[in-house]
Amino acid sequence: MSRALVTGGQGFIGGHLVRALLARGDEVTVLDLPSARGAALALHGLEREVELIEGDVADRAAVDRAMEGADAVFHLAARTLVGPAADDPLGTFRTNVEGTWTVLEAARSAAPGAVVVASSDKAYGPSDSLPYSEGDELRPAATYEGSKAAADVIARSYWDSWQLPVAVTRLANVYGGGDLNASRLVPEVASAFLSGRAPKIRSDGSPRRDFIHVSDAVGAYLAVEDVVVRGPGRGEALNAGTGTAHSVRELIDLIRDKAGSGLDPDYEGEGSPPGEIDEQCVDPSKLAGLTGWAAEVSLDDGIGEAVEWYRTHR
Repeated sequence: MSRALVTGGQGFIGGHLVRALLARGDEVTVLDLPSARGAALALHGLEREVELIEGDVADRAAVDRAMEGADAVFHLAARTLVGPAADDPLGTFRTNVEGTWTVLEAARSAAPGAVVVASSDKAYGPSDSLPYSEGDELRPAATYEGSKAAADVIARSYWDSWQLPVAVTRLANVYGGGDLNASRLVPEVASAFLSGRAPKIRSDGSPRRDFIHVSDAVGAYLAVEDVVVRGPGRGEALNAGTGTAHSVRELIDLIRDKAGSGLDPDYEGEGSPPGEIDEQCVDPSKLAGLTGWAAEVSLDDGIGEAVEWYRTHR
């Protein structure tokens, strides 16, 4: 039986990934902060099915303990919100950058068969040329973008420098049932419409994003793990998204329709919120060519699933 380590396994995507790893028969260790207790693992009913180690991803001793015996490492632990990242750049760099090199150094000693590092389309920064492809220059313009770009570059250097079997997965915007962070668009808008209030939107609805359902994001992580084990993915950055951008307004209208609400959202901003990129979309053809992976969940079906989740988990 294989053992997988998931850092940040108490988070939204991490919880879904843990569930998928358990379903395929892996033993799973989760490393996350004590403050994350009672989050994703409890939500999925998995607390007794994993080894949970509470600790900071930048703490080498905690990471070494969590990585003991791991055959695969999925490094998802990060500060993920743009606004808080800008408010605390040093804390963001410590978690997202130092945390990443701490995991990589521990992996260099433990020698797992694959290390998958979660990056983001935000690492590319603003661009007039879309969709992003992996050969594009990373040009971050904000704190969160910079932290993800730095971690991305550091991770890939570990293959060239020390032959650590590592790849970086640059995900588009992930959504789906089970996201408990009310500052994110889908959970807040769905919860608002379902509770009979008009959601407040920090933009004018014009920003465009590539939205990928969490089940497809998990599938991408597992596909990247496989291609790292087999060899062709080592040292690579791999985009995972649908390849299509949708406006925030389009997404909100779809959520309202699925929720059965007649309310109008309150658009409070103009353009994109401060520190955020106007339009983002990734080209997933490289990952598709290496693994056969492709996003399977349509936006209509995915939003329908998410709204029903929030309807039954008020």
